[in-house]
Amino acid sequence: MTTAAVGRRRATAGPRTPDHLDVLESESVHVFREVAGEFERPVILFSGGKDSIVMLHLALKAFAPAAVPFALMHVDTGHNFPEVLEYRDRTVAEHGLRLHVASVQEYIDAGKLRERPDGTRNPLQTVPLTDAIREHRFDAVFGGGRRDEEKARAKERVFSLRDEFSQWDPRRQRPELWNLYNGRHAPGEHVRVFPLSNWTELDVWQYIAREKIELPSIYYAHEREVFSRNGMWLTPGDWGGPTEDEARTLQTRLVRYRTVGDMSCTGAVDSDAADVGAVVAEVAASRLTERGATRADDRMSEAAMEDRKREGYF
Repeated sequence: MTTAAVGRRRATAGPRTPDHLDVLESESVHVFREVAGEFERPVILFSGGKDSIVMLHLALKAFAPAAVPFALMHVDTGHNFPEVLEYRDRTVAEHGLRLHVASVQEYIDAGKLRERPDGTRNPLQTVPLTDAIREHRFDAVFGGGRRDEEKARAKERVFSLRDEFSQWDPRRQRPELWNLYNGRHAPGEHVRVFPLSNWTELDVWQYIAREKIELPSIYYAHEREVFSRNGMWLTPGDWGGPTEDEARTLQTRLVRYRTVGDMSCTGAVDSDAADVGAVVAEVAASRLTERGATRADDRMSEAAMEDRKREGYF
């Protein structure tokens, strides 16, 4: 084929049509830049979980080649998976980021919080989170919540106003027509920002595959010692599991995690999906949300998440 023919072929083909991941990425990048222009002290909640990893990847893209102009914050329950903490610290060092850690264990040691009878610390994160927001005067807090995860999160706007006590009132939600975001807030209030609101779990995994984003190994199939509690496979640990009865169910299984949080309430799923392509196929075939399938803290009641959000939770 002649050079002229190649040129005509390219001209005929035209520019590539953006796919749904391009659209989602563009929307999220726009949100990051809006916050950078509108707020004084934003912070990104970063746990080393897949959603916060994708969120940080988008922030890096939004401001490249400059550095991300925000600090990171992790509310550490003290019962996190070691693989996830190792990833968190390595990522922070690699990109030269600032990390604030709000420790649930420190609050328990100081008598400001009390352990729950079931050993679950996820609901205990609210007070350290809201105290850290006040202490550092953060006025915008990025979270990795998505509307497909859970009913209460489906009610959130991308910019979600919190009052001076960090509490959420669904009746104060603001319209967001044409991707116009209202960050107005009074002194003491702040805004929670959700750049991944319109993403699904499948979108996240397809984006991870496309961008070749590294994740903690816990997200892929591996052999792990687990025991059964309330229909979920939990990992033994210092958090207090298993009980004597549960120890009888202790076994080594091939599992992976769809979401990660406190070890006491985050269940593994049986899986042989050992790479990102296999995970994408598995998620595409699933009919259960990741939180509904693997998070015990969301099974406490129909309104468990909404109740926690009203108090200041993510």
